[in-house]
Amino acid sequence: MGRSSYKKMSKTHRIAVLPGDGIGTEIVAEAIKVLHALKLPLQLDTAPVGGAAYELHGHPLPPATLALAKQADAVLFGAVGDWKYDKLDRPLRPEQAILGLRRELGLFANFRPAICYPQLVGASSLKPELIAGLDILIIRELTGDIYFGQPRGRRTAVDGHFPGAPEAFDTMRYSRPEVERIAHVAFQAARKRSKRVTSVDKANVLETFQFWKDIVTEVGQQYPDVELDHMYVDNAAMQLVKAPKKFDVLVTGNMFGDILSDEAAMLTGSIGMLPSASLNASNQGLYEPSHGSAPDIAGKGIANPLATILSAAMMLRFSLNLPEAADRIEAAVQTVLAQGLRTADIYSEGSTRVGTAQMGDAVVAALA
Repeated sequence: MGRSSYKKMSKTHRIAVLPGDGIGTEIVAEAIKVLHALKLPLQLDTAPVGGAAYELHGHPLPPATLALAKQADAVLFGAVGDWKYDKLDRPLRPEQAILGLRRELGLFANFRPAICYPQLVGASSLKPELIAGLDILIIRELTGDIYFGQPRGRRTAVDGHFPGAPEAFDTMRYSRPEVERIAHVAFQAARKRSKRVTSVDKANVLETFQFWKDIVTEVGQQYPDVELDHMYVDNAAMQLVKAPKKFDVLVTGNMFGDILSDEAAMLTGSIGMLPSASLNASNQGLYEPSHGSAPDIAGKGIANPLATILSAAMMLRFSLNLPEAADRIEAAVQTVLAQGLRTADIYSEGSTRVGTAQMGDAVVAALA
């Protein structure tokens, strides 16, 4: 599909834009700039979320914001959180907004690719031969596990803290349908790649993950063309550093996926480069950079917007069925990197340091 055919589209896609806190507003602004440059039929509606929403409405996920997200074809999300909210009761903290969106939208499958771009091989802390050509996909189950287990934290809170409390606990649980559906997602994704799935668990210690392992094995029998192996999470963490290119698709639970995907992100040189997509059964998705709100650099114009721009590309591909437009964005990012433009997190000697807005402008120029 060429640029001229975009104009022939009759459907207008509704996008809920939730910039959030910290650098969220800055990086989302650059992704919107890139989307506008494509001249696609998009309706972008913005709403507060996280700490910004708490300041305005007394809750990190106000009803109007949630309603907008539910009505949208996709959600473009920035980041939430700030240290100044750490003393709030847990249900009012900014991070609860993203958990609420995952639960309310049924976003059970989190796609976090870790790709090492050729131009950034030197930015990784690992030897170039270990990460050159790295292209792995971590699929994290997103609505179960210890983050959503019940009961959670039956404690007496004082200003969000628990002085003198006798105990604290969170339960880990999964149901058979939850494990089955994420396993199917992983095997189907692997069929489009190198046909290898590594299921990450802790079955030697946790009954929950013996249950996980058994079900993934059962589902795997329906995909005889895909190779399946199992790995304990501690070994997986080591192998991601020792030999990351041995992996293709990793599938794991909510908590392990949270940790391993951040580890994999740093293999590529900067978490500021990595997008993510969280999808429900209808391919409605929430798209966000893998990094956080970074309040220490907010407002300085130095944050890397490329992860958010690449998240917008994933949005076009997965939820809006516009793969050619997604390809154009990803090619433009490669062009900008080949030109030697770098934000502070990926800067190296000999490259050209640019700020957030300059990087966004460069991607727009490369699209042309």
